[in-house]
Amino acid sequence: MQNQITDYYQQLAVNYDNDRFNNSYGAFIDQQERLFLKSVNLDTSKTLDIGCGTGRFLNFADYGIDISSNMILQSKQKYPEKNIQLGSLSEIPFDENYFKNAFCFHVIMHLNKIETVSFLDEAHRILEKNGLLIFDFPSAKRRKITSHKSENWHGANGFTSDEIFKLTKDKWKLKKQVGILFLPIHRFPKKLRKLFIRIDNILCRSFLKHYASYIILVLEKK
Repeated sequence: MQNQITDYYQQLAVNYDNDRFNNSYGAFIDQQERLFLKSVNLDTSKTLDIGCGTGRFLNFADYGIDISSNMILQSKQKYPEKNIQLGSLSEIPFDENYFKNAFCFHVIMHLNKIETVSFLDEAHRILEKNGLLIFDFPSAKRRKITSHKSENWHGANGFTSDEIFKLTKDKWKLKKQVGILFLPIHRFPKKLRKLFIRIDNILCRSFLKHYASYIILVLEKK
C-alpha cells in the first residue's frame, strides 16, 4: 500500500498545489485548517509536520517529513531553511522525545486501523512528555449519512472520535476536537463559498462537529 501512495504523490507533486488548493473549494479547507493551527500557537522550532507534502503548512513547523521525494523537492523550494527529510508515519527519522509538537493533515485518511495504531505509536515515541499531536481524519458519521464509498485506497478510511479514543486512551489525553468543512460547500456557487467560512467554523465547533467532513484531534502525550 505504501508504494502505491508514494507513486501517486510522486506523480502529483509538481502540480499538486495548483490542482488541490488553487480553487475556491480547496481554499476554503485550507483557510479553516490554517485558522485552527494559528489558534494552537505552536513553537515552530520544536514542531514536526508529518506528511508535509509540498510544504503547505511548513510556516507552522521547522521540520517536515514525507514519503515522496518529489513532494520534498517542492517543499524545499519554498522553505530551503527547513529540515525536511524522507520518512513515513511509521518510521520517523528522529530520536525519541525530539519534538514538542507534531501535526499531520490529510494522511490518516489513507490508513487502516493497524496502520493508524503504528502512526500513533511512532508519534508518541518522537514527542516529549506533554507534547501535542494534531491530526485529522474523515468523519465516519458524516460518511454514513452521505453514503460515501471510496473507489480505492485514496481517502478510503474514516473513523469516529470514539474509535480513535480507544486506540489512544493508554498513551494520550484528549485536549481538543473540532470539525472541518461541515457545509456541503461544493454545492454552493464558487463566488459565494468564502462567505460561509465563519458559519462553517461555528458549526464545526458545536455539538454537530462529529458530522463535519473531517475531525481534528489534539492529543497530549501522557
